[in-house]
Amino acid sequence: MDIRPMTLADYDGVMALMHGVPGVAVRAADAPEAIGRYLERNPGLSLVAEEGGALVGCVFCGHDGRRGYLHHVVVAPAARGRGIGAAMVARALDGLAALGIYKTHLDVFADNAPAIAFWQHTGWQRRDDIVRFSFNRSDDANI
Repeated sequence: MDIRPMTLADYDGVMALMHGVPGVAVRAADAPEAIGRYLERNPGLSLVAEEGGALVGCVFCGHDGRRGYLHHVVVAPAARGRGIGAAMVARALDGLAALGIYKTHLDVFADNAPAIAFWQHTGWQRRDDIVRFSFNRSDDANI
């Protein structure tokens, strides 16, 4: 398995991976232009995992200058259970730590039991003391 920085050239493969995994939502914010801006703003932090020439995982990683954020941490169902997700997350967190960012957040859909189990198993703390609000100015009604 090879984990490397994501580039915009990976876009089609990443979107195909995300579309093929239950519990992952692709929205207008995942359009090529938006992903290009995200990758440019957070150089080297978002990653893809390849195995045998096939894209089997991805993680979008960025920060706001004080907190890190992970989005779309995805591993192909057939490739799960081999440490790919944990390895990508560890590398993303190392990238954030190199920038002085030590606290990281992520969102999981409340009905995505496999993702919730993964994050709890890998030592992430579930927060029940906050409520997420979103505002969407675009035509994408699926916030």
